[in-house]
Amino acid sequence: MLTCSKLIAGGHGLAAALVKRAATVALDWDVRQKSRFDATDSNGRAFGVFLSRGTLVRGGDVLVLEDGSLVRVQAAPQEVLRITACTQHGSPFDLTRAAYHLGNRHVPIELQPDHLKIEPDHVLADMLRAMHMTVVPVQEAFEPEGGAYSSHGHSHDH
Repeated sequence: MLTCSKLIAGGHGLAAALVKRAATVALDWDVRQKSRFDATDSNGRAFGVFLSRGTLVRGGDVLVLEDGSLVRVQAAPQEVLRITACTQHGSPFDLTRAAYHLGNRHVPIELQPDHLKIEPDHVLADMLRAMHMTVVPVQEAFEPEGGAYSSHGHSHDH
């Protein structure tokens, strides 16, 4: 089995044509937050991933296999809860308030301008509905925030 111990975040520095031609692998969030896992790419090749502890794999990242081949990671659709402000009883600020309360519970959360996404949790869904949020289960890719101290993502030199 091939192995991978290198990840290129977002494929940065690689020619777009190389990334476009690369095999792909669709992984859900549960797998992408692990530093060790097995996968099979779109060409049917099985490979093992061995990354540094704490490394998060994001959709758009490129894995470099030991033979030099590239595998572009796609965030696989998975069951998530899509949270929006109630159009009848709420305001857009309610989404900010919901994000605050979810953050206090250290829940992985994807932030979008018009909605939030979290992994299914009936207790949190009930809490959000009590806050007059609309909570709907959907099958979508999940890319939660990495957190203020995460090393994988963009940075600013201030």
